[in-house]
Amino acid sequence: MEGLKGKSIVVTGGGSGIGRATAVMLGKAGCNVTIADLHPDAGEAVVREVQAAGGDAQFIRTDANLEDDARNMVKAAVARYGWLDGACNAAGVQSCSKLVHEMSAEEWDRCHNLNMRGLFFCNKHEIAAMLENGGGSIVNIASSGALAAFPNGSEYCASKAGVLGFVRAAALDYATKGIRINAVLPGGTLTPMLAEAMETDPGLEPAIAAVHPMNRFGQPSEIASGICWLLSDGASFVTGVSLPVDGGHTAV
Repeated sequence: MEGLKGKSIVVTGGGSGIGRATAVMLGKAGCNVTIADLHPDAGEAVVREVQAAGGDAQFIRTDANLEDDARNMVKAAVARYGWLDGACNAAGVQSCSKLVHEMSAEEWDRCHNLNMRGLFFCNKHEIAAMLENGGGSIVNIASSGALAAFPNGSEYCASKAGVLGFVRAAALDYATKGIRINAVLPGGTLTPMLAEAMETDPGLEPAIAAVHPMNRFGQPSEIASGICWLLSDGASFVTGVSLPVDGGHTAV
């Protein structure tokens, strides 16, 4: 992919799912990848995959809910690779699958703390580093649920809709600073997180597939393709965009 080789890029949630697929694809493009995740075993395994694909990588254990962790993640990328060119913020949590009147404040907060507050911490420190080296590109992972809601997902859909508002406003703030900020909206994607949810709720799989005109789930690599394009120089005139990669879900 044009204009990715040699770039220093952070991937949060890089130990599995969309984050993992993105990190490996960036490795194939010759990037230097800092993989941030809560789980060291998974993160270190992805480091080896990135290296085998042709890139360089390091792992740093990161809880995106903690501002110090977000700051240290960025510091680690700059310390090893000299600067920060890009970031994919894929760390997030799924819905608790409850109706509003049955949901606790703790369940609401759990979703918003990572999907919005943690995303803010990551963007804050990524942007600060990019200002030091004259620009960069950030891709924040939202969801097709930000535009096309699904049952029992009010706290999740609200958090992902918040990501879109954040992206539009932040993109305006830094458009003249050389920093592009965009969002990717995955549809139902076969990640470990979704697989676990479908095991808990057997009716979830046919329900999700049915709302996608392609009548199938996406693969993490398909979402990663959109992310990597937005991170690349090929998307140099693209900022403030919310890009659905969702099998037509939001077209319905």
